[in-house]
Amino acid sequence: MGLGASGKTDLLQRVPLFEQCSKKDLQNIAQIADELDLRAGKVLIEEGERGREFFMIVEGEVEVRRKGRKVATLGPGNFVGEMALLSKVPRTATVTALTDLDVLVITDRAFLELLNRMPDLWLKVARALAERVGANEMNDQK
Repeated sequence: MGLGASGKTDLLQRVPLFEQCSKKDLQNIAQIADELDLRAGKVLIEEGERGREFFMIVEGEVEVRRKGRKVATLGPGNFVGEMALLSKVPRTATVTALTDLDVLVITDRAFLELLNRMPDLWLKVARALAERVGANEMNDQK
């Protein structure tokens, strides 16, 4: 692996939660993102449990299941668990590695500490979250 700071920043700018962030904001977020290698079969997220981390897939594939039914297969550039950075709501799906994975991981604790150090980042993330929730509500009404 070994993405480096600019590689992490490039990946993180694709995340809707961070879409209103500046390059400097993304660089700060990249500093708290750890790179991990995970083995095929590893459960990253368990439906119903409280989330504590966000995962961005660098290499490999995961399967997403809700209530036991497969809903998606995700690969490089996709991400899961971003709501865990700001919310204590239970996970809405189980995510399992189909292959060996390279991922970026951000914990809720590290992210909240970063937000406390950078109060202007709170507003950017809150706006992105509000827009996402609003868009989901609009889609639900269709």
